[in-house]
Amino acid sequence: MSVPAARAARLAAALAEADLDGLLVTGRLDVRWLTGFTGTNGACLVAGDRRLFLTDFRYLEQAADQVGDGFEIVRAGRDLLGELAAAAPSGRIGFDDTEVTVRAHRRLAEKAGATVELVAVGPLVAGLREVKDASEIERIAAAAELATTAFEEAVVGPGLAGRTERAVAFDLEHAMRRAGAEDVAFPSIVAAGAHGALPHAVPRDVEIAPGELVTVDWGARLDGYCSDCTRTLASGGRPLGERAREIYELVLDAERTALAEVAPGIGCAALDGVARAVIEAAGHGERFGHGLGHGVGLDVHEGPRLGKGADGELAAGNVVTIEPGVYLPGELGVRIEDLAVVADAGPRVLTSFPTDLIQA
Repeated sequence: MSVPAARAARLAAALAEADLDGLLVTGRLDVRWLTGFTGTNGACLVAGDRRLFLTDFRYLEQAADQVGDGFEIVRAGRDLLGELAAAAPSGRIGFDDTEVTVRAHRRLAEKAGATVELVAVGPLVAGLREVKDASEIERIAAAAELATTAFEEAVVGPGLAGRTERAVAFDLEHAMRRAGAEDVAFPSIVAAGAHGALPHAVPRDVEIAPGELVTVDWGARLDGYCSDCTRTLASGGRPLGERAREIYELVLDAERTALAEVAPGIGCAALDGVARAVIEAAGHGERFGHGLGHGVGLDVHEGPRLGKGADGELAAGNVVTIEPGVYLPGELGVRIEDLAVVADAGPRVLTSFPTDLIQA
């Protein structure tokens, strides 16, 4: 069974469980996961044994090369969504209302037959994407390895002190592309000193001083799949202060403690609580304001979500970040993030750069 066929079988089982006769798949990443198509204009209809892939004339040759066996490729005109709905058979046909706008839904309803009941089912395919197969895991692992190599070359090797945050981010992203990444997974974060207290800091044209903490959050996109890693380093040229070392060791303890608990069946909120308890015990609970992590795959932020109010449990095949942080406004910030595959035998960590405090 080919990868697309295996995924179609998983989708068929999900449709049966949801009492659906078919599904309109319109999200770009959902379409890619189901068919292998990497273009920007495509949609699918899956209904029983019928599997249609619609795209316009620009992508027909590409679709012929990429779309998996079992899908009939149909040339669509300008109204791709309308033609998709018109092809739907009678019955309960689901659609992802997180991907379809009100205007697009109106068009689907206009074109669907009188015997078609359009059913909003939320991100059904995205939910299936949370559990990765072996080929997906290896793609994510390759992206993580590439990102680590670029980090060592562009950040650690040249050192940090005296370079601007913006220059470090530029050099890191250039190194990832030079190593073969098709793109960065997200704009890189480089934040030194007090700027590190902003979890989503934007790199500045400001020189990094000697002897301060520098948080770098970066990832590569390779063969469609993303990596995500954060390391907090000490810039060279001057000893790091004791307060900074104390906070670093606290976050590292929280990260390692949570990582050790990654396993199928643990609650997503419970795992967040493992790391949070370590930080709260040190009196910094209010300075850990975001969730522990999230899934990574075709998108750099996807399910499952690890946080205080998160639902569900981890399952074998999830690929998640473990990224606790402590942020002290006006002083410093520390975040340490690893990317791990959930497995029965224990987590497989895909980010290989050391988590011990390193001076660069």
